[in-house]
Amino acid sequence: MSPSFHLRSYRAADEDAAIELWRQTWQQAYPSIDFDARVAWWRERWRNELVRDAAIVVAEASGALAGFVTIDKTGYLDQLVVDPAHWGSPLARALLDAAKRLAPEGITLLVNKDNARAIRFYEHNGFVHAGEDVNPTSGRPELKMAWRS
Repeated sequence: MSPSFHLRSYRAADEDAAIELWRQTWQQAYPSIDFDARVAWWRERWRNELVRDAAIVVAEASGALAGFVTIDKTGYLDQLVVDPAHWGSPLARALLDAAKRLAPEGITLLVNKDNARAIRFYEHNGFVHAGEDVNPTSGRPELKMAWRS
């Protein structure tokens, strides 16, 4: 059975949908944080850092953006965002596999230490713990993770 989504490269026309998907997804994951208040900051970061410096692969399902992954030239995976309606589906793995193809020498990332679901996902997909950090924006403790082919 083929997946009910397809992957493609990011296009400038995807910006609003990607930003809204980021807001909705993070709001569901962390309901105590006001992500509406962070949209302007995120849009600026999206345009001036991620779109400029990273490859972005998006997933479309039923004509709508259902997820995306960003991976820069150093192999740093900044964002893996999947619409909660697709949590548990093959979509996140497909996006991660796309990132692995773009960075076959290895990937590093930071994940909030209290995000057990994401940590299990990365561990299940070959990532190992590689240290700890603190998010400079939120102050939340983070886990460094790494994957090598």
